[in-house]
Amino acid sequence: MHITMIGSGYVGLVSGVCFADFGHDVICVDKDEGKIDALKRGEIPIFEPGLEHLVADNVRAGRLSFSTDVRESVAASDVVFIAVGTPSRRGDGHADLSYVYAAAREIAEHVKGFTVIVTKSTVPVGTGDEVERIIRETNPDADVAVVSNPEFLREGAAIEDFKRPDRIVIGLNDDRARPVMTEVYRPLYLNQAPLLFTERRTSELIKYAANAFLAMKITFINEMADLCEKVGANVQEVSRGIGLDGRIGSKFLHAGPGYGGSCFPKDTLALAKTAQDYDSPVRLIETTISINDARKRAMGRKVIAALGGEVRGKTIAVLGLTFKPNTDDMRDSPAISIIQTLQDAGATVIGYDPEGMENARKVIDGIAYAEDAYGAAKGADAVVIVTEWNQFRALDFARLKSIMKAPLLVDLRNIYRRDEIAKHGFTYTSVGRPAMDLAATPEG
Repeated sequence: MHITMIGSGYVGLVSGVCFADFGHDVICVDKDEGKIDALKRGEIPIFEPGLEHLVADNVRAGRLSFSTDVRESVAASDVVFIAVGTPSRRGDGHADLSYVYAAAREIAEHVKGFTVIVTKSTVPVGTGDEVERIIRETNPDADVAVVSNPEFLREGAAIEDFKRPDRIVIGLNDDRARPVMTEVYRPLYLNQAPLLFTERRTSELIKYAANAFLAMKITFINEMADLCEKVGANVQEVSRGIGLDGRIGSKFLHAGPGYGGSCFPKDTLALAKTAQDYDSPVRLIETTISINDARKRAMGRKVIAALGGEVRGKTIAVLGLTFKPNTDDMRDSPAISIIQTLQDAGATVIGYDPEGMENARKVIDGIAYAEDAYGAAKGADAVVIVTEWNQFRALDFARLKSIMKAPLLVDLRNIYRRDEIAKHGFTYTSVGRPAMDLAATPEG
């Protein structure tokens, strides 16, 4: 099939490349000429494991190309995906749909013959109705079916998620789109990936409901972690104990500094705003948003407390700046608030991240950057692990101790055991685990 992907950001690029790898002919279109020129040169604008290799393979095979020309690509396509950004709108927190609606108008101007228009962007309930209205208004003769097909991609594992999905949600109000979308995903359907066909508005809500539920799981276990610290329990064992229940599951039950990224913060906020508009408030989600926002600053105060309550004049190494490992995405990363809290208290911060430092420089002011974890730790009064990159899981503590001013590790991701760190003479602070010596326990 001939597919056009409008938008070559994270979702558009990953989706377009994977569709090409399925055997479809795909054109990724973007207004950013610099981005398109870079993609044509084989330069990938985001860090995602395996993406660069997959792009090169499919460009070489002639199935994948990049363009700024909407007219030519749309006119030749059987399916056009809208995969543009939907950031939180300034001032009120609603999803900014201006890019989606602009794409719909452009598509309407150039579409030829029966075409399925698919919203891949994360959008509030009713957006598909408005996209269809805009297309009809712009081009009354357009023969289209407007479909919702939300993405469920984890940054850092997006290709695996796309090719081996838990489900593929397709919302449509025009049955002519069903065989087309079935063919688009035919390689996955043959592998028994479940295609869930539903009504368009239901599909739009599924995406928001899924992200909100996962955000609530993270926030729940973070609150349990705080309680564990007060009562002397171990949150990792609590997580295991409840996660073994099939009704609950173990995923997203890892205590830490709060969620961030391109999806959960903006999607929970957009869902809450949509619910308010329909006079059906989602109070659990509203509370989740509030708790998560406060937690990031609280983790900064946790670091200060570990340093005796005073950090003015002290140097703190922060390892991990992106919101999660295996990405260079800094959007709503907990590291931003944590570092700001430390700076407000008078600390000097030195940061290091394997992939995110270029983007970090755009959003974090007043910190120095090191070439590796040991460069960040040199002369530091404390090392703080904020993002659980694999290279931070096997630090050389003898080396760290020899270069630090004081051997203090604040592990906000619980990737080490207290007894393991104590052997090297370090003071150790983690999340949701009691302050007493836990050397005798399995997860101390």
